[in-house]
Amino acid sequence: MKPLARLALTCSGALFALSASAAEPFSFGLFGDTPYNRAERAHLPGLIAAMNAEPLRFVLHDGDIKNGGERCDDALFEDRLQLFQTSFHPLIFAFGDNEWTDCHRGNNGGYDPLERLATLRRIFMPEPGKTLGQNPMAVESQAGDHVHSAYRENLRWQIGPVLFLSLNVPGSDNNYGRGSQPSDEFVQRSAALRAWIADGFALARSRGLEGVMLAMQANPDIEDFSQGKPNKGYRALLEQILAETKHFSGEVLLVHGDTHFQRIDKPLRDPASGEVVKNFTRLETFGSPFMGWVKVDVEPGRLPLFRYTVLPYSPARADNAN
Repeated sequence: MKPLARLALTCSGALFALSASAAEPFSFGLFGDTPYNRAERAHLPGLIAAMNAEPLRFVLHDGDIKNGGERCDDALFEDRLQLFQTSFHPLIFAFGDNEWTDCHRGNNGGYDPLERLATLRRIFMPEPGKTLGQNPMAVESQAGDHVHSAYRENLRWQIGPVLFLSLNVPGSDNNYGRGSQPSDEFVQRSAALRAWIADGFALARSRGLEGVMLAMQANPDIEDFSQGKPNKGYRALLEQILAETKHFSGEVLLVHGDTHFQRIDKPLRDPASGEVVKNFTRLETFGSPFMGWVKVDVEPGRLPLFRYTVLPYSPARADNAN
């Protein structure tokens, strides 16, 4: 089935309902790679409260809800779920490597990563197409695609002239595998991602949208890719993002965490020509030991479409606000 045909079958009415006020400015919040320790766990409610105090359409955590040496137990997942549910705004959670691909480690509990992925889906996404938070938002899930229905965590929603995609792309080389050949899990998930991204950009072009945002946990090594030295776990993904971005007239924003270095830049170059892809921006969220969030303002019809306010978290400021 062609991407647009499948898209027509799977799109929910809620996706288009959110686009009704296409000319109205709006804002959303981005954070990730936290909490990694007891102190961050104690302060995360304050960080969420800071976002709750802002008029945001949604907030997104781009993965890693624990550190890489911590156990991947159900109890920890349930604890993080309860924290996320204190968000007044709809909350989207993009899975990270610390909560599934790396859970085979002995200090993580020696879990089967695929069993942990299934558990994440069960705990954090019991209802495909519905976000977390006190005021959940209806979104489109890839669960609606009968070919790739297992990937309920891949989400899509539209607000005004921007299409948002949340993707299961974890660190640790995207779970490529330890040998020279990719793992079966990597191959199957990559096929689902290719379809989801292609359908998303096809929708954005057909509707004449001004922007597309993709969010995932992994830092896909954009700099090495741009120099013709791609990481094998992310090469095909970045090739697709490059091609889609070059054929999209609006702005593309890639949000990720993973390497704990908050930045907003334009690192993507066409490896063939060396030219900077000007309509592409990368935003990396804060990561432990630094806590904070980034507020993104969108004003339709104005360039640049995405405007950023970087907000480091200050416990003292949060205490004074309360």
